[in-house]
Amino acid sequence: MILNPYTDTAELIAALENQIEVLSEKISTLKQEPQSFNEQVIFKYIDTASTGKTKDFVRSLGVKSERGSLFSSGDVSKLIKSGADDISPALLAIAREVVNMKNKKR
Repeated sequence: MILNPYTDTAELIAALENQIEVLSEKISTLKQEPQSFNEQVIFKYIDTASTGKTKDFVRSLGVKSERGSLFSSGDVSKLIKSGADDISPALLAIAREVVNMKNKKR
């Protein structure tokens, strides 16, 4: 956690309390059950942080892509990037954070 510049202790406390609130909301989101197949895919991606492992999971379920072909890692990436109407915005934001964390490691 990175502390931002602050002018006094009260401001620091407020900033830290805000971070706690944000983290609590993320934890709450991650504790929820998937409400759709697309959310199940996103949860799997967050769990594994791997489009390849997520693709393998979807294939193991026998689900094909919208094109009618085998589900690919690119389909996972596209779902994360473009989203879908049946994916919670909060869940999608967490998945995008995972993508960004992975990109920073490279």
